[in-house]
Amino acid sequence: METGIIRKIVIGPDPKNAMAYYVGMKVSNGAVSLIQLDDWAMSVKGIRRYLVYVSTDEGTELWKAIEEMPCIIEFDLDF
Repeated sequence: METGIIRKIVIGPDPKNAMAYYVGMKVSNGAVSLIQLDDWAMSVKGIRRYLVYVSTDEGTELWKAIEEMPCIIEFDLDF
């Protein structure tokens, strides 16, 4: 099971040609503020889904849901 704060997610079977999202990445008039594993989807539906949230001056909204895709997860490390 994953633990820690997710800093970056790389999506796709080939990391060199995959999409990547990271906390702080500029998106339209906001920025990615949170990437998290959807515990509900895992426990109820048995699927691995990641949720990507974007914050703007108006608030925070769910931007993307990544479901059942090969992913590389990078956690935020605090040394």
